[in-house]
Amino acid sequence: MDKSLYTGRSKRFCELLIAARKTAGLTQTELAKRIGVDQVFISKYENGDRRLDVLEFLTIAEASNINPASVMQALKSIS
Repeated sequence: MDKSLYTGRSKRFCELLIAARKTAGLTQTELAKRIGVDQVFISKYENGDRRLDVLEFLTIAEASNINPASVMQALKSIS
């Protein structure tokens, strides 16, 4: 298993989270305020410089009004 932050799945995961945030009409700063973190936290995972753990992902999904299962489904076919 490749643990790189720069795999195809990692890149697609970042793209999906960015799209979800934008669809929700949120800036990085607004999302950061919703989940109680600094804007830099959002920027780092969106740029692929930081991984998210599952609990962070669920918090972000909830704050962005997305179904976490749909994100996971979109990633299944990417290697």
